[in-house]
This record gives sequence, structure tokens and C-alpha cells, in this order.
Amino acid sequence: MTTGPIYLDYQATTPLDPRALDAMLPFLRDDFGNPHSIQHAFGARAEAAVEQARGQIADLIGAEAREIVFTSGATEANNLAIIGAARFRQRRGDGVARVLTFAFEHKCVLEAVRSLEDEGFETAFLPVTKNGLADLDALADALEQPATLVSLMAVNNEIGTIQPIAEAARIAHAAGALLHVDVAQAVGKIPVDVKEADVDLLSISGHKMYGPKGIGALFVRRRPRARLLPLIHGGGQERGMRSGTLPAPLCVGFGAAAALASAEMADEAARLAEIRATFLKTLDAAGARYSLHGDEARHIPGNLNIAFEAAPALAVMNAAPDVAVATGSACSSASVEPSYVLKAIGLDASEAERSLRIGFGRQTTRLEAEAAARKLANAAADVARGLNAAE
Repeated sequence: MTTGPIYLDYQATTPLDPRALDAMLPFLRDDFGNPHSIQHAFGARAEAAVEQARGQIADLIGAEAREIVFTSGATEANNLAIIGAARFRQRRGDGVARVLTFAFEHKCVLEAVRSLEDEGFETAFLPVTKNGLADLDALADALEQPATLVSLMAVNNEIGTIQPIAEAARIAHAAGALLHVDVAQAVGKIPVDVKEADVDLLSISGHKMYGPKGIGALFVRRRPRARLLPLIHGGGQERGMRSGTLPAPLCVGFGAAAALASAEMADEAARLAEIRATFLKTLDAAGARYSLHGDEARHIPGNLNIAFEAAPALAVMNAAPDVAVATGSACSSASVEPSYVLKAIGLDASEAERSLRIGFGRQTTRLEAEAAARKLANAAADVARGLNAAE
């Protein structure tokens, strides 16, 4: 039996792994040096720890350490990749000023692309399939006209669908465009290899993979080189691509989380697949009536997006307050509007408003999954009965 609230919102954020915290603590207390002040021992120790973390993150995605640029998170990394690459090519003066992305991308990608319209760039927001996969035929058609860059997430943050990144890279490169990939919801959950996928730019978030908040990274391909202009100017840190003093404790925690993911990801994925199956079986046993969104053949094991019949999602959440789930991405969950991701895959407003995002993670137990499923099933039934009685 479980007591207390049950956290099932792992797509919004993950708890800091205690082992990552242990790695950070010395750099919050004694090893407080500036990692850029390498002329003395305090700075040298911090610099060595930051570079070790850079290598750990690179190892997780099959990159070289010098291809990793630290940022404040995936939002900054996405903006740096999209805007920085677009501006670089525009400044080069080859006449290409066009950026493509997909309608279900994270808000920070959509808004970064929209911001380029004010600078004279042409943009396009391409469709996705009803199963939540990028429409690569639409991408190929769009690339009949030259483009600077294509941005496509590796895993959708609401419905958990795994995107065909390598095929998108092939299409983009054949047309002379760069491919940027947001892997915030993928890295540490499924294998990510920048060489195998042939991507040019790739954004990572620390707090989506049991690392600390406030830290992320951008992979910038060296061969062939992906070029971009910086968004933040100053002392020229991170090879001139992202100025500012690096937060050594956050970098160290991020690196430790990456090393843990490298070692434990396969076993964790198998465990989460069982947790997900247990949750659905419990819903079925409780007589819940629901539909699932996304592609059942291509999804991360820890995600569910589910619509209970005749029960609005917010009402279900209010009726089961000790189960922490969400109605959409964390950046837009305060909005009363139906999820734009669900609308992009063809759901009408009614079904979108009944949809919950459920995320399982490292701390989720089988008993918690069973208890949460029963609570949500009962809440949905109570809400539906109440609405029927009111009619």
C-alpha cells in the first residue's frame, strides 16, 4: 500500500539523483573556484571537474568532449542552435534565410523559429501524422526550396513518440540544410548517438535526466563543422559560443547524471516498460474507459498520454489531487487552451481537453503505478457520473 502523493510527471522534471548530488557537494562547499581561473589550484580543480563532466555528457551521446557547449538548459541550447545557425548563414550572404520545424515541437523551438520572422527569415511549421510522427514527406517537399536549418525533437514531450531522426537528417543534408535535434525527452531514456543519427546540432537538459536544474548543453558538430553565432557575449568562454562563468557544481551534477544514464539506461527502460504495462492493466481491471495517443510501436517506455471518456482532464486531476500528472507540457500547463501538440495530431478540442500526460521514472514503483491507476480511474468515473447527473 502506498501513502502520500504519487509523482507521475517525469516529463516535466526529474528528481535530482542522490548520487549526482553527492558529486556536486564538494563544489558547493570547498572546491568553489572559478573554472576559468586555471592559474591557481582552486580554479584548476573546478576546471578539471567541468571538463570531466563535459566528457561524460559527450560519451552519453557518442560525441567528442570539445563538441559540447554548456548552457543554462535546453531552452537556451535550442535558441542558440536555431537562431545562432540561422544568423551565421544569413551573415555569410548565400541568400538562404529559411528555417523549418514541425507543429508539435516544444514551445521554445516554436518561439525561436517565430522570432526569426522578425529578422526577415522565411519559416514553415510542418505537419505531423495522427500517430504523432514527423511527416517526412512534407519535409522533403518543403526542402525543394533551399533552407538553412530543420529542427526536429527526438521524442515528443507530451505523447512520447520517438521520431525518425536519422531519416530526417538524410533528407535535410541532401537539400543542404542543417539538422538540429532537441533530445531533452530522449537522452538518458533511449540510446542517442550523434554520429549514427548524423545530426549537426543537438540540445540536452540536465533536469530531465536526474541532473540539476539550470544546466544543459548543445552539441555542435565539428566535422563537417556546424557554424553558429553566439547569443550571449562576454569573456569568450565555451570557445566563444556561450560566454559566462560556468556553474561548476551544476556541470558536475549534469556529468554525473549522464554517467549514471550511460550505465543504467537499458535496465531502467525495461523496468519502466513493465511499470507502464502494469498501469494500463490496472486501468483495465478498474473498468476505465480511455483512449491512448501517440504511436504504440515508437514511444519511450515511461510516457503515456491518455484521454478518459467523458471526463475533462482538469476535473480528473482535481478529483485525484494526490496523483501528480499533467495536461500538457510544463511550459504551457497553466493555460486553459487545449494542447497544441494534441491538436497537431488531429484531436478535436473535446478529446484534447480530456487528455492527461503521465510520466513514470526512476523512483516510480509498481505499487505506486497500481495505486495511481486506481485513483485516476475512480476519479474519471466520478467526474463522468457527476457530469451526467448535471445534464
